[in-house]
Order: sequence, then structure tokens, then C-alpha cells
Amino acid sequence: MAGPRHESIGAGLGGGIYDMNILLHVCCAPCEIFPVKELKREGHKIAGFFYNPNIHPYSEYLRRKAEVEKYSKSSGINVIYGDYDIENYFQHIVYNEALEKRCPVCWWMRMAASAKFAKENGFEAFTTTLLGSPFQDHEVIKNICEETAKSVGVGFYYKDYRPGFKKAHEEAKSGGIYCQNYCGCVFSEKERLESKKRRN
Repeated sequence: MAGPRHESIGAGLGGGIYDMNILLHVCCAPCEIFPVKELKREGHKIAGFFYNPNIHPYSEYLRRKAEVEKYSKSSGINVIYGDYDIENYFQHIVYNEALEKRCPVCWWMRMAASAKFAKENGFEAFTTTLLGSPFQDHEVIKNICEETAKSVGVGFYYKDYRPGFKKAHEEAKSGGIYCQNYCGCVFSEKERLESKKRRN
């Protein structure tokens, strides 16, 4: 059943549209919880797309992937798993290793792949769980999604998922879902450990 309209922006989307076929880019299981609940509540048909070649090391990638598989199965969400083409990730960020450059390049690469997959597989729009993180630049991610949607020719379904972040992560912990303590890339892990060392 269609629900009330709400703000939604992106290529081909002027206002809120319900009962859409939406591809949800998933970064990890804890961040997947609230967007999945919201999109279902709004009456959309959704599928997940796990494409995160930035995650390092490979064992960490496999652990996060396994948690997404477990949560998605329990939630009745079909998830497509992209290639772990970490070589592509490093090729994109070479000479862009500084934090202020590295993250936007990483987001762009993953959103471009999500938009392309959505377009090629009949989805009306895509969105991402990254829009729920209070630790990443929300506006930059939103702008990247809008621009990639426009360039690919597919809709971008925008919603701020940050209000549900804390509760979703509490739910993940109580449900035994692994909650990682760094973004994913080897640089963020190095920065986390260096920060911990300074505090100690």
C-alpha cells in the first residue's frame, strides 16, 4: 500500500514515490538494519547490493559479508554481492590517500558501481546505508549519489537514516551481530590504532 509522500531527490525523482523497486547499497549489517526497516515500512520493494572492496584485510571483508548474509536472510532481503576487486580500490585512491580525498573517492567508486548495477538490473532507484553514518560526511555522500545517479540515468532515493543509527547498533549488539570498530580500509585501521596508542 502506498504511503504519504516525503522529500526524495535524485535523477528522475522530484518528490517522494512509494512502492518503488530500490537497490540498497549495504556497507555492513549494523548499518543495514534501520534503512531496511524504513524502506519496508514505506512499502518499497528492495534488494541489497554489497560492494565494498575498500574493506581490508580480506578476513575482515569476509566477516562483514557473512554478517550481512546472516542479517539479510533473517530479514527476507535478497542481497547481491559484488566482486572484491581491491585492486580497483587502490587504483582509485593512489595519490589520494589523505583523509579528505580518500573517503570521497571511495564513496564515489562504490556509489557509481551501485548506480550502474541498479540501472542495468531494472531498479528504479538506489540508495545507501552510508547515509545513516554519523561518522562520515553525509552531505558529500548525498551529493555523490545525486551526481552518479544523474550520470548513469537512474533514480537516487534520498533519506537521512542517521536518526536510527544508535538504536540499530544497539539492536545489532544485543542480537550478536558483529559491529566493527573502523570504517574498513587499511588507512582507517591504521588511524584508529594510532589514535588508540596516543590515548594510552
